Amino acid sequence: MAEFPGRVSTRTSTPASGGEGLPGLRLAADGAFLRSAPGLLMLLQTVFGLLVWALIADTYYQAYAAYGWVMFVSVFFWLVTVILFVMYLLQLHLKLYMIPWPIVLVIFNAAATLLYITAFITCSASVKQTSWLVWEYNRRAAASFFACVTMIAYGASTFLSYQAWKGVGSNAATSQVTNHA
Repeated sequence: MAEFPGRVSTRTSTPASGGEGLPGLRLAADGAFLRSAPGLLMLLQTVFGLLVWALIADTYYQAYAAYGWVMFVSVFFWLVTVILFVMYLLQLHLKLYMIPWPIVLVIFNAAATLLYITAFITCSASVKQTSWLVWEYNRRAAASFFACVTMIAYGASTFLSYQAWKGVGSNAATSQVTNHA
């Protein structure tokens, strides 16, 4: 039987990065995502979605139920898009590998497109040219325009996310390697 050594080394080490937080979680901005079509579309959705709800919020919309719907759609999808944009920009979706991100994006973008269609139609139909406040008319008309642009951006994102989900433009070998990397 071996004797227990008289001296035991209890030296500890620190992580090489020197940072605190979760082990294995490195936050780095993905510049390639910003230059990609999905990244640019998310940026457009964020900017134009913000314009939609900011322009409506700057008018007296509380008396009109239609504008309440437009506010709900625009604020909800703006918040979710900002969260998804930050997740993809910081590559956090790669850490949450158990979530099927391609299908999540297809469903999210399709739902956003459909609800933005209703918001655009509602907002456009509710703008009255006989409004006694010209600035309210202008803001609501601008919100209708930006709702249309945002709807188109979500539609394009739906198309691109559907193609990414189905693997259009790639073969089985490359999709297997990139999905499990």
